[in-house]
Amino acid sequence: MSWDQVWIDVNVATMSPAVSAPYGAITDAAIAVKQGKIVWVGPRSELPEFDVLSTPVYRGKGGWITPGLIDAHTHLVFAGSRANEFELRLQGASYEEIARSGGGIISTVKACREASEAELFELGRKRLNALAKEGVTTVEIKSGYGLNTETELKLLRVARELGKHHHVDVKTTFLGAHAIPPEYKDDVDGYVDLVINEMLPAVIEEELADAADVFCENIAFSVEQTERVLSAAKKAGLNIKLHAEQLSNLGGSAMAAKLGAKSVDHIEYLDETGVIALSKSGTCATLLPGAFYFLRETQMPPIELLRKHKVPMVLASDYNPGSSPLCSSLLMLNMGCTLFRLTPEEALAGMTRNAAKALGIEDKVGVLEAGMQADFCLWDITTPAELSYTYGVGVCLEVVKAGHLVHQ
Repeated sequence: MSWDQVWIDVNVATMSPAVSAPYGAITDAAIAVKQGKIVWVGPRSELPEFDVLSTPVYRGKGGWITPGLIDAHTHLVFAGSRANEFELRLQGASYEEIARSGGGIISTVKACREASEAELFELGRKRLNALAKEGVTTVEIKSGYGLNTETELKLLRVARELGKHHHVDVKTTFLGAHAIPPEYKDDVDGYVDLVINEMLPAVIEEELADAADVFCENIAFSVEQTERVLSAAKKAGLNIKLHAEQLSNLGGSAMAAKLGAKSVDHIEYLDETGVIALSKSGTCATLLPGAFYFLRETQMPPIELLRKHKVPMVLASDYNPGSSPLCSSLLMLNMGCTLFRLTPEEALAGMTRNAAKALGIEDKVGVLEAGMQADFCLWDITTPAELSYTYGVGVCLEVVKAGHLVHQ
């Protein structure tokens, strides 16, 4: 048997439903890799014979291997800081007061419009490095801080470039309908027309996005306006997803599910009717505990309803400058358990198997099975639950991306 590498003296959390044990776990396991893909995984006692003289063998010293982590919802490319607004809020200023003084999302939009692609690339690279050190091998990056054609394209170009120059795979999402820019505050439908008729065709022409997203909420876009954008994006061949039910229950999730959305995200106010719609369509529910924590929200996502109706739950960082300035996927594992009462297994599935489904790449990554891309991490832990239990002690020992050892 000729392989490129073999990993032994490890336990493997495959996260595969085909393995009945919790986490899809195989103890005292082995993994064989060839040409960037997993060709064999199972108990070490059953490992086929291979050429030990020509095959590199890596020993995990009894650690655990999991699929590479996937952060399926970030706004990682942006300029500027809103730390001053954080201080103002703690001193009692309201969001409306901050917004009226030029703060809020508009301050980030201004900074992004003024920043060069080189500046945005360097900022994004540092953030991507931070995620990579924690075992992230795939990340989604949204636009949405441009709110005009020129800057939205700039943000997406930078995100694409990050993917070309980093071992972490980058999936890009066009979020032109993220907020209403000041120049369209009295003509929201006119801005929606701009998103559909000018921005979207330009994004498609340059092949800058894998998906499209909208913020469907009372402070942003109505269900009808959202449906117009998502329908146009779907017709253009993009996957679709949605920020929905974060502040109120408008019914955007059910609408997006009917259109075949890959995921609906935030969903704190989602009701059972919406959950059933997700279940029927196979749409994922993306939970964002970082925003819940940072904004000090009190309305919990409907975790029990999602379990009851077997909706795949995704866990993501929502890394952004305004509501979740927390660039750590491992921290989200802990928050998902402590704030939303996910089990550690549900949390890990939310950043592996289910996250891959939310990005439409579940045929490539997210579980450790023969035929899947060899994206995995070796952790200095005694049980997979430790990934959710502890934080900040550097438990990620090695990262393998498409069969290449990229982090030691």
